[in-house]
Amino acid sequence: MTEQVEASTQADASDEFEVVDAHDADSVGAIEAHDEGFEDEGQGTSIAGSSLTSLSTSIIRGVTENGRTYAAYGKEEYGMPMDEQEMDRIDMSHAKYYMLLEKKRFLAPISKHPQKIMDLGCGTGIWAIDIADEYPSAEVIGVDIAPIQPKWVAPNCRFEIDDIEQPWTWRQSSFDFIFARDLLLSIRDFPGLISQAYTALKPGGYIEFQCIYGAVGCDDESLPMDCSFRKFNEYVLAAAKHMGAPLEDAERYKGWFEEAGFEAVVERKYKIPSNPWPKDPRLRLIGAFELEMFLNGLEGMSLRLFERGMGWSAEETTVFLTGVRKDIRNQRFHAYYPFYVVYGRKPKTAQS
Repeated sequence: MTEQVEASTQADASDEFEVVDAHDADSVGAIEAHDEGFEDEGQGTSIAGSSLTSLSTSIIRGVTENGRTYAAYGKEEYGMPMDEQEMDRIDMSHAKYYMLLEKKRFLAPISKHPQKIMDLGCGTGIWAIDIADEYPSAEVIGVDIAPIQPKWVAPNCRFEIDDIEQPWTWRQSSFDFIFARDLLLSIRDFPGLISQAYTALKPGGYIEFQCIYGAVGCDDESLPMDCSFRKFNEYVLAAAKHMGAPLEDAERYKGWFEEAGFEAVVERKYKIPSNPWPKDPRLRLIGAFELEMFLNGLEGMSLRLFERGMGWSAEETTVFLTGVRKDIRNQRFHAYYPFYVVYGRKPKTAQS
């Protein structure tokens, strides 16, 4: 499905866009809205191994809460599910980011023949699998706390089940490239994680983190301050902070990279429309993907997050999400989420 989606977007590529401040109505790169031929609620917009740790039955099965399955391994709770519905959302998100970055999986200027690449929090493993195909010279290792990766992959790709916030067992100065995407609701100590990545990278190696910034943006004041979408965003930010995994961490990546010792650190910012409201065809398609994924992942994320972070019952969350879904579908609301891409290089003169 991913390959078909990517092929369909080749004709839609256009110049990339950036945002200086998600809350600044005058920020550069404002998206022009498409204002014809849509319903307020957006109807009809859907688009159709090895391991460091031995796996016990409980880890493989995970834990079930409110009808969804969550990972059962790691020192901290992870806020997103690990069931089939979530796996579909992750794979669709992979296609969305390919469109957003104009047919690129990453932006760091790594060498043409890397030898060893790591994908932190690899999810379904789809990024690692694609990179292994693109770089046959490299051993690509995907790491995650949830055992949801396929068993049959290319010989140069493998997966390990581990908690990446625990002390790493990989050799120092052994990786050419370390990548991570959307480590949302999972990392409690980013500086510690980045420090371990610095140690594991070869001198001259690159690190790149990509992540959605959790505060919704709107450049034209079309998203009412008292709507359910804004209330949802406020609650999510508060609950995530209470759980120790703030959704605004992406804006700190650049500073954390530099503090860890990385040089030539670059930060790029994009906008992901919340639904197909943009006029630009490529952004409109990205918005359609985002809407589908948002609706598909809304309950799975909110049930655990609101229970842990705000003390809500499943029934309270379900009732509240009814209004949120309506607002998210409304193409008169020109909302978007900022998306950060930050990469840097370990100095060639570094000793470890």
